[in-house]
Amino acid sequence: MNAHDLREWLVTRIAAMLRVDPSAIDDHEPFESFGLSSTDAVTMSGHLEELLGRDLSPTLIYEYPSIAALSQYLGGGPVASETPAPAPDPLGRGAPIAIVGMACRFPEADGPQAYWRLLRDGVDAIREVPPDRWDALAVYDPDPTVPGKAVTRWGGFLETVDRFDPFFFGISPGEAERMDPQQRLLLELAYESFEDAGCPMARLAGSGTGVFVGISVNEYGFRQFDRHELITGHSGTGNALSIAANRISYFFDLRGPSLAVDTACSSSLTAVHLACRSLRSGECDLAVAGGVNIALAPAHAIAFTKAGVLSPDGRCKVF
Repeated sequence: MNAHDLREWLVTRIAAMLRVDPSAIDDHEPFESFGLSSTDAVTMSGHLEELLGRDLSPTLIYEYPSIAALSQYLGGGPVASETPAPAPDPLGRGAPIAIVGMACRFPEADGPQAYWRLLRDGVDAIREVPPDRWDALAVYDPDPTVPGKAVTRWGGFLETVDRFDPFFFGISPGEAERMDPQQRLLLELAYESFEDAGCPMARLAGSGTGVFVGISVNEYGFRQFDRHELITGHSGTGNALSIAANRISYFFDLRGPSLAVDTACSSSLTAVHLACRSLRSGECDLAVAGGVNIALAPAHAIAFTKAGVLSPDGRCKVF
């Protein structure tokens, strides 16, 4: 079968799985945009083996993540996204780096403009712990020596961290439930950053773009793993810190470095530092860098209380 025949076969099969007209299938869209699970991907590889009469890797659909790329590869034609781009020239130690897109979520600020206004106007975004995080009064005690208690019931909190559109990112609702909200938030912000930069997904796919994410805690995972009946096949990937960066690379089909960094309070800064080093060395010519931290449980507040480093009024007083 040539590339055209394979494309038609793949379009027809995916359209049948989704129960849509084949004309609605864009052969350049990544497979995950159709909501295909890993089981669907392996099953499709098996059917392709039967169709072509040859052994194929079960990871083939991850290596060639669109109908166009896969059909070109199997049909013997050139695969545009697999053609290695020329390595970018190293920038040198002091070369400037352009920031071409930004996105953020902070307490009382849902984006860069809102965050700038918050800083400009001196807005105090600290508030009492919302009840959907934990019962602050049950944990609070002004005496830091009381076991199991924290000296503050204040902090900076994002709204609606439980909200997420899994279908937009080709993720099933069942998998999304097991994903740390930090992973979900990073996916949303990476998308917004690329959109702000004017970098469409089609242009990013197959590129050597790097992903560098600062992330330190995983309270969502602790809450799941304490209850064995809640653990599913998605609990591991949904709560591994490394996957916080890797999901971005996978969704956008980015082939550059993809790593999570934990240097405690400096994790985001270190992620930016590593992104700059990667750009300057020529390892990649585009990078997304940032960090995430969502407090879902009082454990760290209690631990910091016992260490004597938590402010009773919730306002940061570093050093």
